[in-house]
Amino acid sequence: MELEIRSFGLASAAEFLEDRILYRSLQPLQPGLPGLEACIAELGLPAGRTPRKHEADYARVVAHILQAAQRLRLPGQPIRSLIYIGDSELLDRTAFANLCHVSGWRGFAFIGDETSDPPQTRQQPHPPGAAYLANRWSALAEFDRYCARNGCPVDAQTAAVIDLDKTILGARRRNAQSIDRARSAAMQQALAQIIGTGFDPAQFELVYRTFNQAAFHPFTSDNQDYLAYICLVILAGWTSLASMQQAVLQEELESFEQLIQQVEGRKSRLPAGAAAAHAQVYACVLAGDPTPFKAFRRWEYTVTAAAMGSLPQGASLPALLDGEITLTQEVRQMALEWSSRGALVFGLSDKPDEASLPTPELAAQGWLPLHRTPTHAVGRQ
Repeated sequence: MELEIRSFGLASAAEFLEDRILYRSLQPLQPGLPGLEACIAELGLPAGRTPRKHEADYARVVAHILQAAQRLRLPGQPIRSLIYIGDSELLDRTAFANLCHVSGWRGFAFIGDETSDPPQTRQQPHPPGAAYLANRWSALAEFDRYCARNGCPVDAQTAAVIDLDKTILGARRRNAQSIDRARSAAMQQALAQIIGTGFDPAQFELVYRTFNQAAFHPFTSDNQDYLAYICLVILAGWTSLASMQQAVLQEELESFEQLIQQVEGRKSRLPAGAAAAHAQVYACVLAGDPTPFKAFRRWEYTVTAAAMGSLPQGASLPALLDGEITLTQEVRQMALEWSSRGALVFGLSDKPDEASLPTPELAAQGWLPLHRTPTHAVGRQ
């Protein structure tokens, strides 16, 4: 009989990660590990940009940092196998395959979610390892046994890499909507602050829903910073929703870079607050920063952190899953088990640092990085 989902009290990802985590900047928080610039120099990678999660250079940087972390804790015992836990069949499987390829490690990946269908798993060959797909996060326990049966037991020479977003926190198809809601609310608050009294929440929702669709990904690159900027220029009156939608669909406007150059050429049409925000975003885009809308992302940090551990002990399960960003108990339990066997448990997040770490001012007030912020652990056990 399948166990019911329930709360296991407050906990944080730092219980099993400590500060062994990389956010989007690929700058380790754990002292003693090489930063991105050092990795680029040591690996001979192109300077001046931060690799993204789907790229082979991202895997090269991550593998280099993992090896350094292993040397710090267990000199003379190099990593020989990789376990990867994520929620995205496309992005996480790509990152896993790249890590195996650049490192030469044998590996197994678990890609999880939580559906209303009966529990099921399927295995797919993925040389030099395999992918294990499950519609229950509780299948992690069987995945662990599957790895052992296939000659890859998790031990002191294993790197267990775990995705943070919608895996450790906000489990996909169980609690992920809380992460999406926090990001949307942060975008709305950032734009309301920039635009002022003329901000229209209903118009924001319409513009956001319109462009936050797969059909527009070639234009937005599925980048929430770009989407926030698109909402800004429409809500600030630089153009209309209908005009931009038509320009994109008729391929008159093919990329975000083309849009921001057009706005730069006619920036006098923007009100003062929106013009100042445009200048900041434009400078970051020119510098190659994949996270150019800093004001939005800082709002995202505060809204996200405030949605963690916000409900009282004893809150109902529906209230927790709808009102908080919760920690995935099954991931927590397995990560603690792997840690007890000596594995290197390490976190990855594609969330920008600005949306994940408090500013010095907020840190002085007691705000914590997302991986250290307590919240309710929810799952089956």
